[in-house]
Amino acid sequence: MQCMSITGIIPYVQIVLSTLLVLGVLVQHSEAGAGGAFGGGDSFSSVYHNKRGAEKFIFIATIVIAVLFAATSFVLLLL
Repeated sequence: MQCMSITGIIPYVQIVLSTLLVLGVLVQHSEAGAGGAFGGGDSFSSVYHNKRGAEKFIFIATIVIAVLFAATSFVLLLL
């Protein structure tokens, strides 16, 4: 039985991380619709709000997953 090298494992790790990253971005709630994207929002409270609870966890987890994905890509480039 052969052992997989680190260069053989990283692509699978990247597949998992990319799937989690896409899910993390899609799950996040956005209050700015098409009107908010084009300047239709009239107050800062509708655009800027504090993240709490699960929303904050998903936000931070998405950032961590993105950093891990970038790091694995860089490591794979170096190897």
